[in-house]
Amino acid sequence: MNPTILLIIPAYNEEQNIRSLIDAISSIKYSYKVDVLIIDDCSTDNTLAVCNELNLNVINLPCNLGIGGAVQTGYKYANKNKYDIAIQVDGDGQHDPTFIVELLDPILNNEADMVIGSRYINKLGFQSTLIRRIGISYFSKLIKVLTKQEITDPTSGFRACNKRTVELFSKRYPVDYPEPESIMYLKRKGYRIKEVPVHMKERVGGKSSITSVRSIYYMTKVSLAILIDKMRKQVI
Repeated sequence: MNPTILLIIPAYNEEQNIRSLIDAISSIKYSYKVDVLIIDDCSTDNTLAVCNELNLNVINLPCNLGIGGAVQTGYKYANKNKYDIAIQVDGDGQHDPTFIVELLDPILNNEADMVIGSRYINKLGFQSTLIRRIGISYFSKLIKVLTKQEITDPTSGFRACNKRTVELFSKRYPVDYPEPESIMYLKRKGYRIKEVPVHMKERVGGKSSITSVRSIYYMTKVSLAILIDKMRKQVI
């Protein structure tokens, strides 16, 4: 049976990046049918216009939900439409879609419930800024202490999820800066997580939502959320 696969692309003010990302995705020859869904998180630029020009399947959110709400919208769509696999690809173009096959393989071979694309296994491609690398290293160590599993790139949004994980995330998904917190959530629920090496690119246009000042809030908020999740009962 051929799996049904959905690429979830959250996009907020990515008019400068979305066209080249879609071109890159379209240029790849997949062994399976792959559908694309753009979640336009109430962009204030021409992101929606570009998506409509490209005749893409778009959910245009009426208000800005942030990355967590946008991604969960994609998971809700995937679950409602009974996709077997959902793959998150950020709209800023930093995720190289040529590595989608690498993300798929462990899911198709039933080796993992979620696969994370890590830039820190082979340490090739864009490695992020110094302050972000410090934060990533911190979250990696925190998650290892709490779960006993090393996740080298816990903030990576380049992920593939099987149907079981899609259903779970469609019901509950962290709101702000969700990647490390969602890892903790899956580990508490007994889900299998695996990393595969990928290359990432530097953002070409647009601005990241995480500034140096917000990084302090990010680390504090997510640390507390991870610790709280660790203390929750398994049934939650």
